[in-house]
Amino acid sequence: MPHYRTTVSSTRSLDDAFGYMANFANAQFWDPGVARATNVGSGAVGLGSLFDVVATFRGREVPLCYEITTYEASRRVTLTARTTWLLSRDTITFAPRDGGTDVTYDAYLSLRGVARVANPVLGVALTRIGLAAREGLVRELNR
Repeated sequence: MPHYRTTVSSTRSLDDAFGYMANFANAQFWDPGVARATNVGSGAVGLGSLFDVVATFRGREVPLCYEITTYEASRRVTLTARTTWLLSRDTITFAPRDGGTDVTYDAYLSLRGVARVANPVLGVALTRIGLAAREGLVRELNR
């Protein structure tokens, strides 16, 4: 399964960094591969929250619905999207440090079914996408 992992040091407090990242609608501000993202619900973000995300890949828009499948306040959040041909699982963990928070973003992306044969190519693309998103994370988590 293609995988990308990075850690960003943030000047935000643990609770603030967690709140910002758990609200996956914010992905449109830090991930250049996300054209639009919205929180589907009207309540507080937590376990089961849904986010409609429109990703761009090779010039095409790809609609995805992410669900928070793990929610440990100020520690860890996992967001999962599944389609008939794709599985995306992003786990974000948080650790306090002097003057802020270390945020680790761990992304797994895999084609499903017969499309699985293209996973090695997807792995190369995920690394490129991850590096661009990392730049946005550094910018947004240090505002």
